[in-house]
Amino acid sequence: MELLGARVDYFGEIERLKVEMNAVILAHYYQEPAVQDLADFVGDSLALARQAQGTDADVIVFCGVHFMAETAKILNPGKTVVLPDLEAGCSLADSCPPEDFRRFIDERPGHTVVSYVNTSAAVKALSDICCTSTNAEEVIASIPEDTPIIFGPDKHLGRYLVEQTGREMVLWPGTCMVHVLFSERKIRQLKVRRPGAEVLAHPECEERVLRVADHVGSTSSLLKRVVESPAKEFIVATEPGIIHQMQKAAPEKEFVRAPGKGPEGACEACSECPHMRRNTLEKLYWCMRDLAPEITLDEDLRSRALSPIERMLEIG
Repeated sequence: MELLGARVDYFGEIERLKVEMNAVILAHYYQEPAVQDLADFVGDSLALARQAQGTDADVIVFCGVHFMAETAKILNPGKTVVLPDLEAGCSLADSCPPEDFRRFIDERPGHTVVSYVNTSAAVKALSDICCTSTNAEEVIASIPEDTPIIFGPDKHLGRYLVEQTGREMVLWPGTCMVHVLFSERKIRQLKVRRPGAEVLAHPECEERVLRVADHVGSTSSLLKRVVESPAKEFIVATEPGIIHQMQKAAPEKEFVRAPGKGPEGACEACSECPHMRRNTLEKLYWCMRDLAPEITLDEDLRSRALSPIERMLEIG
């Protein structure tokens, strides 16, 4: 690889910088394989939040999207938190502007506000408790049954939780740009050609996709399923970065990306999150070399956003 006319050993340089600055590299399952392989810890949102809270590193290098790095900063105000690309946002988080969400809450007094962790620090600060797709059912169960609930921002996850918990909730109408792209019709057609394959789906997918799934769960749940299931083939309806870890965990099994709604023969990259994939190996090196871009938060905002995250972590 070339950088300003000189070849750079990115793997070696990143390892050297990590030791020099006492850094820890965290990577979400949706990162490109090379970034996952360099990380000290690979996980989903909840696992990375816990890792960020417990690390003794001076620098947290968060290979994920902006709200995840913000969460790390909220939990670690005394540490330097950097993100390889500051523009690595999240379509779901962007679908919930804090000003609009505040009005939504104000119009419904007396509701407990549960926010999926895929939100900005400003939206977290408006919430009573956060959740992830891993612990969402536990979070909902912790709220008294006579207390009305607002859930945001993902309406598909919210609808799934209504079904799973039996609790009625007012849902903010947000969605993830990747998880709404999968085609239930094409998945069924693919299943006919691969009758032994299990369909794995993230609960951010549309309801009709979840109906055809054999297992619905968070990224960590899907990864666990491929290890424990007797099936030898899996059709994976979530961001395909997770397939790298699936192949490492179960190398004898086969994994197929769930088809999208686009025309036949559409590119495989259509199911990749463009925001997650902004964090490349080169940008990882640059951000460690320059300690930038750095995530900073106003202390009042950080403190208000901390409370709902801590409530989430207390539950599990």
